[in-house]
Amino acid sequence: MKLRTLLLVLFILFIAGFVALNFEQILQPTALNFGFTQVQAPMGLVLLGMLALVLVVFLAALVYYQTLHLMEVRRITREAADQRLLADKAEASRFTELRQYLQTELQATTAREQALSEKVHAKLDQVQSALTQVIEQTGNGLSASVGELEDRLERHFPPRSGEHL
Repeated sequence: MKLRTLLLVLFILFIAGFVALNFEQILQPTALNFGFTQVQAPMGLVLLGMLALVLVVFLAALVYYQTLHLMEVRRITREAADQRLLADKAEASRFTELRQYLQTELQATTAREQALSEKVHAKLDQVQSALTQVIEQTGNGLSASVGELEDRLERHFPPRSGEHL
């Protein structure tokens, strides 16, 4: 229990005990002056009635303000839930946009990679055909040089009879 509530309960019990101990004096009639008239009534009872009336007014005000507070809390909670829902939708939309962007970029990267791969294969084919041509030319040149050397050797050193290369 909160300290404030405990003090309020103790105060009410103190007043109730005081009234119980002095109940006969509270009920004794007295001349009361209300400014415009004078009345015979028990002073203690009038004061207790006023205290009860003030207590009822304060309790009604408390209930009214508590109700207003609860309504405001519910409204704020509802607005926060709506805002959270909007934020979740916006975040989902951003994720969808990001996914689409990444897919588009991945497709573009794949297309560039494929184009580069085709260019590299075409260049390799060109290099291979050029290399094959160079090797053939080199082989032909070498064969011609070897044939020429053979001819020279045969002219300088004729083959002996019975020997054939």
